[in-house]
Amino acid sequence: MEISNEMQQRLAQLQEKYNAMGQDLVSYLDGLLYADYLTYWDYIHVDTLLSLQNPKTPFPDEEIFIMYHQITELYFKLSLHELKQITSTKELSVSFLKTRIHRINSYFENLTRSFEIMVTGMEVDQFLKFRMSLLPASGFQSAQYRIIEVYATPFIELVDKEVKEEMRKNKQASIRDMYNNIYWKKGATELASGKKTLTLKQFEQKYSDQIIDTAEMLQGKTLFDRYLQLSDADQKDPELVQELKQFDLNVNINWPLSHYKSAVRYLQKDPEDIKATGGTNWQKYLPPRFQLRIFYPSLWSKEELEEWGKGYKNM
Repeated sequence: MEISNEMQQRLAQLQEKYNAMGQDLVSYLDGLLYADYLTYWDYIHVDTLLSLQNPKTPFPDEEIFIMYHQITELYFKLSLHELKQITSTKELSVSFLKTRIHRINSYFENLTRSFEIMVTGMEVDQFLKFRMSLLPASGFQSAQYRIIEVYATPFIELVDKEVKEEMRKNKQASIRDMYNNIYWKKGATELASGKKTLTLKQFEQKYSDQIIDTAEMLQGKTLFDRYLQLSDADQKDPELVQELKQFDLNVNINWPLSHYKSAVRYLQKDPEDIKATGGTNWQKYLPPRFQLRIFYPSLWSKEELEEWGKGYKNM
């Protein structure tokens, strides 16, 4: 059989590649000759993926609950995939930032739209029963969401609003000091005593070091820091500013509000009667108007900041 010029060119390129690594091309070609064809189910690991739903109760809707949260964690991983590129790239440009922030916005917008599954996609009676068997586990314990926040903004912006400005003035405040005052800890305190819930204790034991280490690694390198490294003219690019503001809205308003809508449907009772969020104080934690968590306050007008968290937002 005659070998085409195109095939000869590819073989020459492969020979050059493997010679540079001190490898024998023929051996690799033998491996290719004997290898099986790749299948979709093997590449995606479909069988493994579909085996990861393991309900703890006999209620059918619990499987919906599990699958949706697994989907959520995959979207978070997609977002982190983009954020890691932004914070590590040496070829920073407006185009690079816009493309990747737009991707993250798409991921969070898909998540927010799909949260209707959690609002109307399960029977209330089933949820209230199977959820009690999952205590003290809670979506509050999603470490990937916390890491997304750390990548998004300088760590000081994640400090509880009651002490943020004081800590901002304290130039000696360390990442650990800020972490001890991070906003979300108030969302996992006992309603009566104010003590840490088991939900929070579990989370801190497993992830505190990772969050602190990540925040220390990202000092001066967060998404917003990278944005500020652009020229003054590039920072004013209207599409880039719009993507950043939409990201702020998606993560800090739209996504929490979708959770709040779900919590109201399933848990709208006296807080002392319902413990189905692992003891978290969701009435004060989920509504964005209480947290006033804003990644990029300098990009917003005074009027916009005053309206923060009062409804779903799109730019």
